[in-house]
Amino acid sequence: MTQAAAERPSVTGVVPAPIPLREIAPWALFGGVILVALLYLVGLDQGATSVFPGEMLHEFVHDGRHLLGFPCH
Repeated sequence: MTQAAAERPSVTGVVPAPIPLREIAPWALFGGVILVALLYLVGLDQGATSVFPGEMLHEFVHDGRHLLGFPCH
């Protein structure tokens, strides 16, 4: 055995434990609802379906709207 081989730590197959779907599903659903709500607020909250009256929300997310490709003018 060489000096270099003796100094190297032995590598064993470390496999992470799988995460059950029952633990991931509630968080994935929560994240999906939050993302859809944010998408609505940035892209679609304007006009007849507006949740908040006025132009305040529109002006607040104006640059983000253009960045995501939503037309607003």
